[in-house]
Amino acid sequence: MEDSMKKTYVESGDKEIIYSKAIKAGKRIYYLDVKKNLKDDLFLAITESKKVLAKDGVNVSFEKHKIFLYKEDFQKFMDGIADVISFIQTHKTTYMKENEISPDADNSNSQLGDDGDIKLKIEF
Repeated sequence: MEDSMKKTYVESGDKEIIYSKAIKAGKRIYYLDVKKNLKDDLFLAITESKKVLAKDGVNVSFEKHKIFLYKEDFQKFMDGIADVISFIQTHKTTYMKENEISPDADNSNSQLGDDGDIKLKIEF
């Protein structure tokens, strides 16, 4: 009887989603899932899902990439994200001039706003 309880616990282990948020951004969807591991620790699973059409133009599939982020790495990850966003906001004008990119150009689903912030157009 103890073995069957353990087996059920292992099978449901990392698959248990405690909280989830989906972010739609153009052809991509980002899933932020809070999951519980076998030791009852919570972690973040980030999944990028992108719709891909086959060469025949009929068959559709989804390409997925996952990142698992554990609580001991949250602060380092957040510091890194803040640093990279700051770099982009500081250097975007220089980069656009060097590469002749206009801030008014429709760059897929993102644009630079008048206040210098990066604006994302999210459709549901």
